[in-house]
Amino acid sequence: MDLVNHLEGRLLFAVPKKGRLLQASLNLLEGADIQFKRENRLDIALVKNLPIALVFLPAADIPTFVGEGRVDLGITGFDQVREHDAGMRELARARRMSGDGSPDPSDKAQGCETVMDLGFGACRLQVQAPAKGGYTEGKDLIGKNVGTSFVHLAHEYFARLELEKEGVTDPNADFASRKLRTKIIELSGSVEAACALGVADGIVDLVESGETMKAAGLMAIDTVVESSAILIKSKAPSNPAMVDLIAARIGGVITAQKYVLCQYNIPRTSLSDATKITPGKRAPSVTSLDEDGWVAVSAMVEKKRIAPVMDELMKIGATDILVLDIHNTRGS
Repeated sequence: MDLVNHLEGRLLFAVPKKGRLLQASLNLLEGADIQFKRENRLDIALVKNLPIALVFLPAADIPTFVGEGRVDLGITGFDQVREHDAGMRELARARRMSGDGSPDPSDKAQGCETVMDLGFGACRLQVQAPAKGGYTEGKDLIGKNVGTSFVHLAHEYFARLELEKEGVTDPNADFASRKLRTKIIELSGSVEAACALGVADGIVDLVESGETMKAAGLMAIDTVVESSAILIKSKAPSNPAMVDLIAARIGGVITAQKYVLCQYNIPRTSLSDATKITPGKRAPSVTSLDEDGWVAVSAMVEKKRIAPVMDELMKIGATDILVLDIHNTRGS
């Protein structure tokens, strides 16, 4: 089957093809009832129940494809979007330096917008240095060799430090145009090994638990970006209505993952206290019971808070407290 010839009229949705974001992204698509089968590890999969095609791309490339309008939606890390944006600033600077300051007609409506945080893939882009190397903060690596796959963010980070060291604190300074004393060495993988192998004095890399860095004899001395997975969209999507539909579905899945439905009976005289404990997302639902003086209450409660909420409800006389899972939701 020639999938490329079946893309016309379909919204293109970029998904990480491998790595730490892949499985959670697939779980999210399943929860949003986006039905597809990826044949023989192909990088394109047609969705069966919606006019959508999934395009599996490296997470680092997704901001570029979305920003250029090649695909309409994408799941990637906030760190990758920041790196892409830093690269675009560098490109704009290079154009200015070459004397080409005029806007490119093809740049119209370029760029991507964040739709929502997806609540998984939390990590930090950190400056790491050998634990026994004597480096305790980022500025200690000024003038040294720094290995990273995030070359643009690393450049801006050290440019800022170098300017601050020179007494320049202007937040609007052009960090991208600065010629660095610090040498940024681009590495595509196993960045944590760079110090042990003598390639770099420090690194800038993503850290989740920190165990890998610790095993490599490294310690964090600064954080460049706090990151998690996000949903991004093109500024000029081919089908805005479908983009909104998918965003609503995904938002519903995320809300359902965070909340449970708490139901209980309470004397009407204690209702005011009860609704302070379970205010719900907007307001609790309250219905009268056949027994005089009693009401039934339903409210959404964050999963992480449900145990102490139940304890508080018991204290004020609530009975028949039930907690129900929410599989999906809309309009929240």
